[in-house]
Amino acid sequence: MSARLPALAAAFWWVSLSVIGFIVVPMLFQNLPTPAEAGRMAARLFTAQAWVSIACALLLLGVSRSERMGDAAKAVDRAILFVILGLLLALVGEFGIAPRIVARENLKLWHAMGSGAYLAQWACAATVLWRVLRPPPP
Repeated sequence: MSARLPALAAAFWWVSLSVIGFIVVPMLFQNLPTPAEAGRMAARLFTAQAWVSIACALLLLGVSRSERMGDAAKAVDRAILFVILGLLLALVGEFGIAPRIVARENLKLWHAMGSGAYLAQWACAATVLWRVLRPPPP
């Protein structure tokens, strides 16, 4: 089980970003009565997603530093820069960008920044998943 932990964490991170960002939130804006209502619910979902991202990244960082994890730690090491970057993007999104969107402060700018950070985090999580699943070099 421990050998598969990095793959499970990376998969959960990437899939949760994909489902929330590309399926659920767009559906909110299509199906709720007002954009304001959809925006409030989207903000809650993005906060929950940020905590999922933070937890997955921290778990992966912990695996990479564990001597007991052996090959699993080596698999995470192949992606460590993307784990750290994805974690930083989640933190910046939640604590730097989201409060400005919620406050409706220069909404167009901060929404674009938030979307960019989310997409970059999604790409980081995809890269982590890809590298963790890749067989080790001979």
